[in-house]
Amino acid sequence: MKTLLLNAHPDNNNPNSFTFALKEEFLKHYNLMFPENEIDVLNLYDEEIPTLSHTELTGVWKKQENNEILTQSESIIAIQSEKLLKQFKISDHIVIATPLHNFNISSRLKDYIDNILIAKHTFKYTESGESIGLMQNHKCLVLQSSGCVYTDQSSIYANMDFAKQYLETMFKNIMDFDDFNIIRAEGTDFMERSVILEKSKIEIQNYMSKFYQ
Repeated sequence: MKTLLLNAHPDNNNPNSFTFALKEEFLKHYNLMFPENEIDVLNLYDEEIPTLSHTELTGVWKKQENNEILTQSESIIAIQSEKLLKQFKISDHIVIATPLHNFNISSRLKDYIDNILIAKHTFKYTESGESIGLMQNHKCLVLQSSGCVYTDQSSIYANMDFAKQYLETMFKNIMDFDDFNIIRAEGTDFMERSVILEKSKIEIQNYMSKFYQ
């Protein structure tokens, strides 16, 4: 069993952030359950994450497809992207700690996903053009903070959490993860911190046994 924690908050070491609090609560329970295990933590804003651009991933993939020689800088990009993909594939439990940015995931998390959502590695296309996931026996937990409340179906924001829609589609539908769940600290702009975190801490505690069963 191997767990990879992706910290997708731009200020990932800020103890005042709700995302930080969610991450720490998860780590507390993880360490209690698995005191002998080490967890891989990847702070995305501290890492070089290749981007989907002509000078980086798109350009490198095109040259590799055509069996062209990569430049030194392109080779560094290729090696880093392959490293991220390998680390992701061997981790059967993925935890993502992220704030909601403008109703969606943070930009660095999107860059990361562009490095691991690779055909023939985490999914594949069939002859009919459909896709099949290759990541069975994997699970994903998202720890997400947001200023507004998105679980209230009477709210105008109820259908505007595009982060959940995107991540759940990529992990469950495209890569075929066995399980996907999101635990939130929401309403951070107007609700009391203690009330928000008490609810999310209980959810994390209750979910840990299912996540690792």
